[in-house]
Amino acid sequence: MSGYGQGGGYPQGYPQQQQGGYPQQQGGFPMPQQQGGFPPQPQPFMANLNSSSSSQTSSEQVINIEPPEHVKEKHYGSAPKVQPRRYKTQQVKLYEGNFVIECPVPSKLLSLIPEKSGREFTHVRYTACTCDPNEFKENKYTLRQELAEPRRQTELFIVTTMYNEDEKLFARTFQGVVKNIHRLCKRERSRIWGKDGWKKVVVCIVSDGRNKINKRTQDYLAAIGVYQSGLAKEKVFDEDVTAHIFEYTTQLCLDPDMKLVGSEYEYTPIQILFCLKEKNQKKINSHRWFFNAFGRILRPNVCVLLDVGTRPGGSSIYHLWKAFDKNPYIGGACGEIVAMKGKGGKYLLNPLVASQNFEYKMSNILDKPLESVFGYITVLPGAFSAYRYVALENSIDPVTNEEVGPLASYFMGERHHGGGPPKKKKISNGNEKPEEEAEKDEIKTGLFTANMYLAEDRILCFELVSKRKSSWLLHYVKSAYAETDVPDTFTELISQRRRWLNGSFFAGVFAICHTFNIWRSDHTTLRKTLLAIEMFYQSFTLLFSWFALGNFYLTFYILGKSLTQDEAIEGLWSPQTGAIIFNLLNYFYIALMILQFALALGNKPRSAKWAYVLSTYFFAGLMIYMLFAAGWLTYKGVSIALGNLGPLDGNISSVNAVFGDFTFKNVIISLLSTYGLYLIASFLFFEPYHMFHSSVQYMMLVPFYLNVLNVYAFCNIHDVSWGTKGDTKAEKLGTVSKKQDSTAEVDLPEDINEEYERVQSELSVPKRQPPKDKKNISVEEKEELREESNAMFRTYVVFFWIISNGILIAAITEVSPVLADFSDNTTRTNTYFAFILWSVAGLAGVRFIGSCIYLILRLFTENLFDGLIK
Repeated sequence: MSGYGQGGGYPQGYPQQQQGGYPQQQGGFPMPQQQGGFPPQPQPFMANLNSSSSSQTSSEQVINIEPPEHVKEKHYGSAPKVQPRRYKTQQVKLYEGNFVIECPVPSKLLSLIPEKSGREFTHVRYTACTCDPNEFKENKYTLRQELAEPRRQTELFIVTTMYNEDEKLFARTFQGVVKNIHRLCKRERSRIWGKDGWKKVVVCIVSDGRNKINKRTQDYLAAIGVYQSGLAKEKVFDEDVTAHIFEYTTQLCLDPDMKLVGSEYEYTPIQILFCLKEKNQKKINSHRWFFNAFGRILRPNVCVLLDVGTRPGGSSIYHLWKAFDKNPYIGGACGEIVAMKGKGGKYLLNPLVASQNFEYKMSNILDKPLESVFGYITVLPGAFSAYRYVALENSIDPVTNEEVGPLASYFMGERHHGGGPPKKKKISNGNEKPEEEAEKDEIKTGLFTANMYLAEDRILCFELVSKRKSSWLLHYVKSAYAETDVPDTFTELISQRRRWLNGSFFAGVFAICHTFNIWRSDHTTLRKTLLAIEMFYQSFTLLFSWFALGNFYLTFYILGKSLTQDEAIEGLWSPQTGAIIFNLLNYFYIALMILQFALALGNKPRSAKWAYVLSTYFFAGLMIYMLFAAGWLTYKGVSIALGNLGPLDGNISSVNAVFGDFTFKNVIISLLSTYGLYLIASFLFFEPYHMFHSSVQYMMLVPFYLNVLNVYAFCNIHDVSWGTKGDTKAEKLGTVSKKQDSTAEVDLPEDINEEYERVQSELSVPKRQPPKDKKNISVEEKEELREESNAMFRTYVVFFWIISNGILIAAITEVSPVLADFSDNTTRTNTYFAFILWSVAGLAGVRFIGSCIYLILRLFTENLFDGLIK
């Protein structure tokens, strides 16, 4: 394995470790001897980091690194259980004015890996970055791939973002990534991949906040050699460190049970770039480090986005990459997100998990294929998606001299939420505004925009397709999939969907209102027409979702009212009984809807858990009543129609009578066409199982999705938080200071083997789940200056939403002389009821046709079709 061989690969003057640090073991790879995958601990070997033998260039400066505060303190009394780290003063030089250092990995780790021929396997590279990610390249920071001779071209750049996820979730994702890279290296006949394919893949791990990262996840990274505690410094030359960057090519992997599984993947090397952000600045900021800092250095071909906890399929990353390789017009792609079902499908016993499984499956069978045929997928899920890097790049607007493009629009969301690159003073009439006025200008950001950027990935997709002078398409790759766990409690699901629903609604409005941006692109006329048709389809579905609250109540009202009529309930119950049942359910329905608004306006889901649970049970019972009513009315309608036939009427007349019946025609045919198409499409994709084990749960929870989730989401549009908790004070680290003479003193840990022993010991013991303490739930920090305007915007939107749905309900159900001049009540209700049912069936039909076209293109003429209407 070449590229980082001893004595070569780096420019002159780069800080290097003296040779002779760890003795190289002979005889190949030592097998683990202890249970859990770790051999006995050898005697610690103290590394020598004296680099004074290297000649000092003019660009190098002398620095002194202060040890952490706890090392300076004197301790009295009994010895603590965890002894303080031992530090030793060494000599180090700056590289291009930046603090960059390489330290040897523990000797025990070296004994576990077969390949030790390059410094990337024997040394971890640490960079203390003090700038914003947008200025990373300008400040002459670089990465190992740039320093290799020859320079390594990155084909795949994979990012996994995490907050405080535990080591099991991280191991699930990392093991899936390692498996994918191993299979890339097994493709010997590929022109791109093969034995050294790992050199073309870089895995970037971005952790959102040094004080937020899970300590056991941090130990996991230390166990595979990526992280070393004691190297990080919080200040360099009195400048705050913004990110701690560790680079190492590991050959180790631990499964979620913390067992070594490197041998299963033949110890395939994995180039890892671990970025530990100093502060918690949300996921979008982590993506800015990935794209704007590291992406500009590596210039990858394809970028893959993964969330920690999401496990990609064994060859899913290859299938995503292959889509870009085959079609040069694809700018973004996604695979199928699969709900994790557990061993033997045990998670499906939870109705919430089963309903989400059905929801995910039907979206991947009907929605994504349809949008892929049009060329614009409304959202590429951040949990598992990929982009062509050149398609995302910005350009300079000649008028404003500012960057415009997909990434510029994407990262605008960070500024709308109080983050982003350092703020520049605004200029007005040649004069700089005071900082207070600049801050006030930012606070005036509309709540519409703030909610829109809760779904920033939707904005990125739209901006990519409508990019000026470009013709990029978005594509769905059915053969690529990734597993993820879904919320299994009401409180988690409500909190998750609040952001999803609000973000998707406002981002959808934005895309529809900016439909004409598509015409500024270089798409062909046929493709632009298809995209315009899709925008019309999206407009109709958005309008339908706006009135979903009223439509569902009208469906209940019409079906329930029908069970109070003499002719319809003959043989079931008396009209009085039917009226009592309907009125009780109607009153309960209205009361619970009022309760939903009260809960959503004044409570968090976790504080009203049982109210939401009981409401969901009632709505599930209401759904059962509605299904029973539809079935009974259909039975009676068909019976009456057949009973009215004379004895001489034939079979054709019987068929005409049945299909001419209003109830049968509008209820049964529309429902069968909807769920029948679901079943047919599922069989066409060879995935029908969810129709049998998850569809019932989904149907029972449809009222919960429409009444509970929608109400909570709209009543909380003023809450534009991203779900992260406030930042807390982090542990103090050492600082870096300059020296006046030509020497440099560096305090670095010398007990790296003992620290590695501690890490292995920690991971070998399963984590105990602490009891939940409600008092420890931290409160999200609120921006006081935005609360009043946000609350008013929320009031206007909710008021308009309630009034518009109320007017719809009144127009259909109210009996008044004014409406009677146009039509009677029965005609109005029957006509609108038929419109609702057939609209649902029509939308399902459009999606079914789209999915069939997708299958045809996928099997036969995909390349030809895309070439004709690029």
